[in-house]
Amino acid sequence: MLFAFSIAPSGSAAGDGSVGEAVAEAVRVVRESGLPNETTSMFTTIESETWDEGMAVVKKAVEAVQAHSPRVSLVLKADIRPGWTGQLTAKVDRIERALGD
Repeated sequence: MLFAFSIAPSGSAAGDGSVGEAVAEAVRVVRESGLPNETTSMFTTIESETWDEGMAVVKKAVEAVQAHSPRVSLVLKADIRPGWTGQLTAKVDRIERALGD
């Protein structure tokens, strides 16, 4: 299962509009989870074997951002396909092959 998500506080404690430190804490949670993951400028994607495993990481990442702000925004998209693994890269590989034809 793939979970793509974006978590952000409603603002920064410093009042300068930067949310980088809070987002970095969420990414740290993801990386420490040991799940396959990828972070881009807009989303972090993780791959897990089960719904509960993936959602537990998302929850911990939200909690990490909540430590910086009492109000947090979460955007979440999931590709729920039990029995498939390696899709974090395989989906992109299939597109690249199609583009090469």
